[in-house]
Parts: sequence; C-alpha cells; structure tokens
Amino acid sequence: MIRIEQTIDILKQDHNFREVIRQGHYFYNYSGLSFTKLSYDSRTADAETLFFAKGASFKKEYLEQACQNGLQAYVSEVDYDLPIPAIIVSDIKHAMSLIAMAFYDNPQDKLQLLAFTGTKGKTTAAYFAYQILSQSHKPALLSTMNTTLDGKTFFKSTLTTPESLDLFQMMATCVANGRTHLVMEVSSQAYLVGRVYGLTFDVGVFLNISPDHIGPIEHPSFEDYFYHKRLLLDNSRAVIINSGMDHFAIVKEQIAHKAHDLYGADSDNAIIDSQAFTFTVSGKLAGQYNIRLIGRFNQENAIAAGLACLRLGASLPDIATGIATTQVPGRMEVLNHPLGANIFVDYAHNGDSLAKLISVVEEHQAGHLTVILGATGNKGESRRADFGKVLNQHPNLNVILTADDPNFESPQAICEEIARYISRPVTIITDRQKAIETGLTYCKKTGDALIIAGKGADKYQIVNGVKEDYPGDLAIAQQALSRN
Repeated sequence: MIRIEQTIDILKQDHNFREVIRQGHYFYNYSGLSFTKLSYDSRTADAETLFFAKGASFKKEYLEQACQNGLQAYVSEVDYDLPIPAIIVSDIKHAMSLIAMAFYDNPQDKLQLLAFTGTKGKTTAAYFAYQILSQSHKPALLSTMNTTLDGKTFFKSTLTTPESLDLFQMMATCVANGRTHLVMEVSSQAYLVGRVYGLTFDVGVFLNISPDHIGPIEHPSFEDYFYHKRLLLDNSRAVIINSGMDHFAIVKEQIAHKAHDLYGADSDNAIIDSQAFTFTVSGKLAGQYNIRLIGRFNQENAIAAGLACLRLGASLPDIATGIATTQVPGRMEVLNHPLGANIFVDYAHNGDSLAKLISVVEEHQAGHLTVILGATGNKGESRRADFGKVLNQHPNLNVILTADDPNFESPQAICEEIARYISRPVTIITDRQKAIETGLTYCKKTGDALIIAGKGADKYQIVNGVKEDYPGDLAIAQQALSRN
C-alpha cells in the first residue's frame, strides 16, 4: 500500500511534483487516499489503483472509463479535467519508477543487480552470467529471450527492459522467491524512456557499440543512442568494459574514477588462445575454458560475464562450469544436413552482428554459403543499408531476402530496399518458411552452409501490430529436413 502523501513526498524529493488539480482547480483536500495497486492500463484500474497516464497516444476516454470503475486519483503530466485528483508531474516515467520502488518496498536493495548493455551480445552474456551464478547462488533473469523469477519457470518478455511498474513488481517477486541476484539486459530505450530511472546496479557491463535503433520512433542519432547506452555506467557501482569496442576512449574517460575491469584486446583480461570450443584467458580469469557457442565474440561475452560474476561472489570453478554449460536459444544453434552441410540459426539482426556471424561461419565452412535475412518494419530502418554494406563485403555469399517482423510495412518493399544496397542480384521470397525451404536446397555437400539470421528462437511474426504464430526458424528447418 502507498498513501497519496507518501507519493507526493517522493515526487517532491525528485523535484518532479507540480501540483494536485481537480477539474481545473488546485486541490488540497486529498489526505487519506491510499492505494493497493499501481497501473498504467486503464482496463485494470479501480478504486484501489493509483493510475499513471502515460504515452503520446493516451486519451482522456481511458481515464473516464477508469473513473466509472471507481478510480480515485491519477498521476499525469496533463490535467484531464476530471472530478478526481490529478497529481501533476513534469516527467511521468520518472514518477512511475520512483513510486514503484517505494510501493514494492525497494526490492532492488534486497538483490545484487547485474546489468548488460551493448548493441549485440546482451542476451548471450546474460545467459552466461545466469548460468555462472546458478552454480552457488539463486539468480533470476530478465532477458529478451527468456525471463525467470524463480529459477524454475521461464517465459518470454515483451520488452528487453520492462516498464518500471512491471520491473519492480518482478523484482519483488524475485525477493519473495528467495532469489539472491538479478541478471538483466538494459536497453538504450530503458534510459531513453525512464524505465530504470533512479535504479543503481551493483555491476554494469558495456559489451560494444555500433549504430542501431536509429529512427523516427527510437533514437534520432548515433550520438543519442550512445549517450543513453552510457547512462548505465553512471548508474552502476562497478563496471566491466570491452577495451576493444568502438569509441572506447570516450567510455574509458567516463569510468576513470569508478571501480572497473577491462577485457578484450590490449587489456589484462584477454584471450590468448581461441579455438572453436575452447579458449584460454589471461588476468583475473586466467585459465582454459570450454564453451559450446562458437565464435570469438561469444568467448568475449563469456569473459565479460565471468568478470562481472566474480565481483558478485562467483568462484573461478563456478565461472568455468557456467561458461561450459551455457546454451542460448536462437544463438548459433546448429543443425546438421544429411548431405554433410550445416544450418546455422542466429538472432543476428543488425549489421554488426550479421558481419560477425558470417565471418564465424566462413571460418568453419569452406563450401557454398547462403544467407537468409530480412529487416523489421517501422523501426531500426538504418539496418537495411547496414545489411547491404555487410553483404557487399562477402560477394560469394548467396542471398535470400525475406520477412522479419514487417509490422505495418510491406515485407516486399523492405526486401527491395535492402536489395538496393546490395551490388549483385539477390532472391526475394517474402514467405519466410518458403525462403528457408529454398535455402536448404543449396546445401548439397560437406562444407556448404545455410545461415538463417534475424529471428533466432522467436515463434511469431509481427504483422500490422499483431504477433502472428510462426513455427520458428529452427523448427521449419528441422521439419523440412525430416521430410527430405
């Protein structure tokens, strides 16, 4: 429960309180109101709810319906001229986060928090960390791919980083379930829209940076994207940084006076020998490690997770066991073709991750290579040109363009836009299942490979704002192979 006076005190301390208004007039007689629920969904609001009116598309009608269900007060940046008190704030998202912390009894203080950010690798690194901490501790996981609040049941998250009301409710559930640590991915959007406002992480990890999530409804520029990524560093007690990342000098200056570890090229914690399924490290994690995920970038993700977990109480044997046993759905999953070829399914969905994926496959497959990919609709439009640049650097790669969450755009138009950036003929098959089945026909001998990039383990396609059922890339490839 939270009282309205407590809510206003929290807002005042954050310099976010403006006034309480009711039907256009200042309102002072609000004492005694209390709430046992928080919500930003008017369909769930009632007399027990403190409601948050958020979003550019929010409509007064939503509040009017909630009032009919007994709503007694709401928090908003706008006075909607209703017969109930409106707690007016300057920033609704900041208000949501701080009030949720208090409402759920500050669960963040009862967990050790580990956050990963980066353009790519967040999910893989989070899985490594979860598996490492699971050896001797009781971690929870908030991940793009899977979330668990009890270490037993797993479910798919809608957002990389949940809205603050949901996030702190999840944290409270973790505490109630006896969890000791929380491993989570923190997106640039989480800072852009205030989902983690006021939250301090015990360890924050910055894996890498490259242009992504730049568009009308995301970040207006790379500078804005990079800035919001770096906010994790300011809001972490200790940080782990990839010394080989682009723009490292900026990050290095930012963390100079903060507890930190560096890994990667020209650092003390570097890979000194890299094989397909083993690697050797110097520094704090010195030793040889077994790993199931191929690719040097996955080995670096493992080091980042290991260094972070070392700061959170994991032992070196825990780290070794955790790395050796980590598997990630939709990340470098491999199917063997009866004719000796390999099929790689990976979530690579931007230019940088696609480039690394292709390079890893080329390192291990010497035959005819085909890649299947698409681009999401209505977000990350810059990826389309990036894909073209990457594919132009691999002129012998056969390319099939297909649908990948086209949303409100035409998948044919998206594919044609990508094709315009590619300096050779490509095949367009917008039906993703048919594209995969066609791609498999190019796998004829040992050394050949089919790369299916983008969706990873996702079992849906976003079309016109709706998640439509989709078997999944791996399942489609398995079914096609079994039929043939």
